[in-house]
Amino acid sequence: MRLAFYAPLKPPDHPVPSGDRRMAQLLMAALAARGHEVELASRLRSRDGAGNPARQMRLAAVAGRLAQRLVRRLLARPAAERPRAWITYHLYYKAPDWLGPRVAGALAIPYVVVEASLAAKRAGGPWSTGHAATAAALARAAAVVSFHARDEEALREAVAQPARLHRLKPFLDAAPFAAAARARDAHRRALAGRHAIDAGAPWLLAVAMMRGGDKLDSYRLLARALARLEGRPWRLLVAGDGPARAEVEAAFAPLGARVAFLGAQAPEALAALYAASDLFAWPAIREAWGMALLEAHAAALPAVAGDSGGVGEILQHGRTGWLVSTGDDGAFAAALAEALDDPARLRARGTAAWAKVAAEHDLAAAGVALDRILAAARGAA
Repeated sequence: MRLAFYAPLKPPDHPVPSGDRRMAQLLMAALAARGHEVELASRLRSRDGAGNPARQMRLAAVAGRLAQRLVRRLLARPAAERPRAWITYHLYYKAPDWLGPRVAGALAIPYVVVEASLAAKRAGGPWSTGHAATAAALARAAAVVSFHARDEEALREAVAQPARLHRLKPFLDAAPFAAAARARDAHRRALAGRHAIDAGAPWLLAVAMMRGGDKLDSYRLLARALARLEGRPWRLLVAGDGPARAEVEAAFAPLGARVAFLGAQAPEALAALYAASDLFAWPAIREAWGMALLEAHAAALPAVAGDSGGVGEILQHGRTGWLVSTGDDGAFAAALAEALDDPARLRARGTAAWAKVAAEHDLAAAGVALDRILAAARGAA
């Protein structure tokens, strides 16, 4: 089936890496693996981070004109070459979808949303335009797919019929991470030599963009938690970069040489980094669910993470890691200490993390689930 794909927050070929971009890429890959022809319908970014109503109206007007052009172009194709469904990934009040509902309606094809959030408190205020557009898109959708229960609960009233709500577990292509895990010792030796890191000490790993807001808050909490563990021989490896790098480095400055900043990493380098480490550590303040956490588990790396959003649906407390109350640096430090003090349990939870990803979160299983959702959407449209 030919499918039109759109990600209003960030297109899948955007140059700046992020979990959002990665999931858009994975959705396209999962659909392609099932034999679908997936075309990127538009690279228009609808995000308004500042809450500027005038900007939102301008974006809506631009999207309206673009939608008209898309409809003309797609209708000019032979019927067999037109998309038979439209899929929009990740819309919310700051990045609504002004394209998909219009184009899908004009082509009389199902409109499908994967990952959305809707907060009633945004119905008024500076993002009211984006909120209204998101609510209208969800009401129009033949299928709305959420990655975790908390989002699904918030979406129930916005979706036209309960049967149009679907769940899809976050997923990735687990094979490269499993391969990296099998070569763990070689990766650890190579990284220790390249970055002058003590291979005998436990390695903690944080992987995240360095930007203001929730990411910076998470980095700062991690630094405060680690400051409580100076008596233990840990090392922290940080993979990531961004506009808040100076603030992130300042937060960890009191910890000195125990923290190694590795910068942004290519996907293959990240897989090796996960596999070589002993524990993934991320406070996950206001995190939706966390692609980096899923990647860590795929490489048999257990985690200590904050219990935010859908994090608890990936990390199983007591089985694949330690889940901690969000924002509590004392509790986070205690969980890190417990993990570091029991290497055998740490390894066992890493094995369980890999097994959970292989059984529940691999790309092939997601492709099968997406096929079922598309079939239901075509029946509902």
